[in-house]
Amino acid sequence: MPGPKPMTPHLKVLRGNAAHEKPSKLENEILPQIAANVPEPPPFLHRYAREEWGRVATECYRLHLLTTLDVQLLAGYCEAYARWRSALEKLAKMAKDDPETDGLLAERFDKNGNTFHIRNPLLAVINQSAIEMLRFAGEFGLTPAARARLAAGIPIDKTPGKFDGLLAV
Repeated sequence: MPGPKPMTPHLKVLRGNAAHEKPSKLENEILPQIAANVPEPPPFLHRYAREEWGRVATECYRLHLLTTLDVQLLAGYCEAYARWRSALEKLAKMAKDDPETDGLLAERFDKNGNTFHIRNPLLAVINQSAIEMLRFAGEFGLTPAARARLAAGIPIDKTPGKFDGLLAV
């Protein structure tokens, strides 16, 4: 579908009402249930993913960007983070053992026993995981660009004001 991706009502409120939509259009959208507390991380998450969950989930929940339906999406972000971090640590260890190429090249042997070098496969894991993290993070407003689009976070007041209904909009 062409055009910008639709966003959740809470992201619309945080980003402001630049399109000057009528408040009823923002208020009448169906929202998934927000849990009573910050959801616990799924038990299958890697240790690093659980650490990232603890860092990110509370803030997403506070901003009403994390609902019961979003748990698996956030888990995907956290797992991409865990793969990225694990691969970086492995590459750093390889770099210590190979100061000549800093672990960026891996040594391989052909069928005749000759040595040749290839790009370290960990680099592909690191790059792909970073791309996945960015994609997931954009859904929750976690990237600097996504945060720059957030407004002051003025909540929509549903109580009628003193002058409501005075002017036709």
